[in-house]
Amino acid sequence: MNTKNKVTAELNKETERKFLVKGEFKPFATHHFQITQGYISTMPERTVRVRIVGGQGFLTIKGKRSDDGLTRFEWEKEISVEDATILMELCLPGIIEKTRYIIPFEGHIFEVDEFTGENKGLIIAEIELESAETIFLKPSWLGKEVTDDNRYYNAMLTQNPYKNW
Repeated sequence: MNTKNKVTAELNKETERKFLVKGEFKPFATHHFQITQGYISTMPERTVRVRIVGGQGFLTIKGKRSDDGLTRFEWEKEISVEDATILMELCLPGIIEKTRYIIPFEGHIFEVDEFTGENKGLIIAEIELESAETIFLKPSWLGKEVTDDNRYYNAMLTQNPYKNW
């Protein structure tokens, strides 16, 4: 077995909040990278995502969101780009393409996704938190919170792209 693929998969609880972006954020980014992702399943109870980030592939399974929409289980495993490319062929229509910008701010990390393709024009910031009660400061470029709006979730953007809104 290739040691590169010997990544231990973990089952975690993910707590995140989503926001629209209303201002200039790029000067604050420490780095950015391209992401291509597709979905094998987009059922509300479970999503199965295939993602390619540079020279890495990932397979991710996410469980149903909590009632407040902030928390859900997540399992992710690194796979080869070759395997991820093959699995992309099994994905539902609507591949997501985006550039992710990493922006540290006041002890937290914001991931800002600038979408292209069918979702061009959409920019969403996400922050992962230790718990739903975690307090964080909001940068000036952060806009309206959309955590509870399903339209902004990537799995939903494959079904109803931003260009159709």
